[in-house]
Amino acid sequence: MKDLWYHNAIIYALDVETYMDSNGNGIGDFEGLVEKLDYLSGLGVNCLWLRPFFPSPLVDDGYDVKDYYNVDQRFGNLGDFVNFTTKATTYGIRVIIDLVANHTSDQHEWFQQARMDVNSKYRNYYIWADKPLEEYKQENILKEEGIWHFDKQAGAYYLHHFYKEQPDLNISNPEVRKEIKKIMGFWLKLGISGFRIDAAHILIREIGNEKINTAKVLDVLDEMREFINSRNSEAVLLAEANVKVDELHLFFGNGKRMHLLFDFITNKNLFLAMAREDPQPLISALNNIRGISGQWVNFLRHHDELNLEMLEESQRNEVFEAFAPEQDMRIYGHGIRRRLPPMLNGDRKKMELIYSVMFSLPGIPLINYGEEIAMGDDLSQKGRSSVRTIMQWDNLKNSGFSKAPALMLEHSLIDFGEFDYKKINVNEQQNNPDSFLNWMQRLISTRKQCPQLGYGQWRVLESDTKSVFSFYCEYEKDRIVLLHNFKGVKCDIKLDGSVKKFENLIEIFSNRKYPTIETLNAPISIDEYGYRWFKCNAGFE
Repeated sequence: MKDLWYHNAIIYALDVETYMDSNGNGIGDFEGLVEKLDYLSGLGVNCLWLRPFFPSPLVDDGYDVKDYYNVDQRFGNLGDFVNFTTKATTYGIRVIIDLVANHTSDQHEWFQQARMDVNSKYRNYYIWADKPLEEYKQENILKEEGIWHFDKQAGAYYLHHFYKEQPDLNISNPEVRKEIKKIMGFWLKLGISGFRIDAAHILIREIGNEKINTAKVLDVLDEMREFINSRNSEAVLLAEANVKVDELHLFFGNGKRMHLLFDFITNKNLFLAMAREDPQPLISALNNIRGISGQWVNFLRHHDELNLEMLEESQRNEVFEAFAPEQDMRIYGHGIRRRLPPMLNGDRKKMELIYSVMFSLPGIPLINYGEEIAMGDDLSQKGRSSVRTIMQWDNLKNSGFSKAPALMLEHSLIDFGEFDYKKINVNEQQNNPDSFLNWMQRLISTRKQCPQLGYGQWRVLESDTKSVFSFYCEYEKDRIVLLHNFKGVKCDIKLDGSVKKFENLIEIFSNRKYPTIETLNAPISIDEYGYRWFKCNAGFE
């Protein structure tokens, strides 16, 4: 088996500012993150994805970058960052960071120079027009008013797909691409193992005036891949590209562009399947991406909304009805601004089921900070801040996150209701063998023992029970067979004749201890919302 670390990674996403405060100023920092490396290693994760930590005016939670070559002083300095990556390496944990290449802050020096002088080289770092151009007809991603904003000092309009304080970079300009590669090189030298390319699908569309031109447009991703390969052959590019199925292959480029892509297609269809208690939408989604050659990153929730835009309106409404029945749970008309446990009303069986499904899907799993303890959300916070609350470490002051006075905390702390930090926290769950945290540790450990899921080929197994998602993944002679019951009714299923014989059948993970079975040819019992994982080394027709 070729040793590509990212084929068997467990990615854990976090915001430095909400994770751990080491100096009592109410803001998480890199020294605090170092303190928690032992916890993260014990959890079983081996890759951290850090959201933006650069100097920023914070119009968009750090995605409006003012300086790409520094650390926001609230989180520490470059020395603290290097100390963190060095310590993480000793734990066998790699670090990837956000590369926000679609836009800068309007306070970035490039934009300030561009708006002041029409002859500045930085003028062409952005996209300007005397009036809004008709060929750019995309909607603003954040549902702001339009994608063009008039700048009085520049005397012209500039393009922005996010907030007006985030002017889009002109990626078709070779000088801009050169700057992006300089930024990549800088952080690679400081010990990171790759980048998550923010809004990669917008990068592509802007260059070709909304038309994907493989001769010119995809050259950007090719350049990024060529550059990162030349600097660190083990480093990776993970793209955020929420596009239609027929466009996805362009981002992988037969393994020559992005190493990894978030699987948005499967993600939204998994939630549709959960809403219907029927795995068919998930199966259809997997079949749709089956022929695309590349490595997927599977996830349930992260720091943004659950984006349902690619679903049909009726399907989207089904998911809304099941998981976000109230208007303040929704955002942008197509998203849900909730964490998973509240979406499932804290139902432990359903939470275990959906995480078991996600971890078993072909590709590699990603979890967001706090998911391992089933943290909730705070819908009183504006927009997507509802799911960006402080990490809950214990039941003491400020949930153990900070020694600062509560009024100094930069972000919300959940101190109410079912998901109150005094009830839901790491310390309490570490001391409870039946806790969700200990269950998640077992799931992560099991997944790391199943490299077939990262490397292998998969196939759906037909059965006589439509509510059960049955499939296997194989690599060489090793197979993993996975059964998940999406319905709240116990059943006995019979797999079809595609399975001939199983040798050395071992059940490695399940919702409870079932009676031992030696073959999958006979009816198999599975509880309501139950799951069973089997290892074997036998043949299939």
